[in-house]
Amino acid sequence: MSLLSVRGVTKRFGGIIANRGITFNIAAGELVGVIGPNGAGKSTLFECISGFYAPDEGEVELDGARLTRLSPDNVCRRGVARTFQKLRPFQGMTVAENVMVGALTRTHDVRHARDQAHEWLRRVGLLEKANAHARTLSTGQRKRLELARALATQPRVVLLDEVTGGVDQRSIPGLIELVRELHAGGLTLLMIEHNMRVVTAVARRILALHMGELIADGPPDAVARDPKVVEAYLGQAYTA
Repeated sequence: MSLLSVRGVTKRFGGIIANRGITFNIAAGELVGVIGPNGAGKSTLFECISGFYAPDEGEVELDGARLTRLSPDNVCRRGVARTFQKLRPFQGMTVAENVMVGALTRTHDVRHARDQAHEWLRRVGLLEKANAHARTLSTGQRKRLELARALATQPRVVLLDEVTGGVDQRSIPGLIELVRELHAGGLTLLMIEHNMRVVTAVARRILALHMGELIADGPPDAVARDPKVVEAYLGQAYTA
């Protein structure tokens, strides 16, 4: 049985169709990559799943329970957390306080939320920055903070939007290893990623989007050889 189910999701912005009839299922424990050119509809899909947009058509379910048209905070409480391509820390708060915001979706006990924040900061490698202000962090550190804040909500599924995007090359291996560790711990992950080396290194299944449509769904090697994916995104140089 699928944990996350997306059925026929369509999202329009005036005359532009950002997502068109997208359908797929994610089983518990899967790590699935999402690829496609800019404007393919990847982030819009995440917005529809996480409640920031209501799809014009279609349904999103988590473990059989309907998420469609729930507010983002209710989707989060049901068990779907996300990170953002454009990093959004609370810059006037400390790193620990940022993560406490996530933890407080599950508890009203501030002391417990602080303990949870410190534990997740330890797991993502940011504990030494707990008392620093979020605005002082590097891009790679902010990526880890986004992860810790999402994980503090105790999610069943995490949507990762460009987890390595915009970071320096030296930070990428550590972020890849962190994603692998989270997956090995049983977390279900759906990950948008432009870096094909990254996505093929961690995902055993890839969804490819183009012009708002799902054009391929399968193992990385098969998707990378799919003529539609090559034409729309990868190009012949990649396959060669």
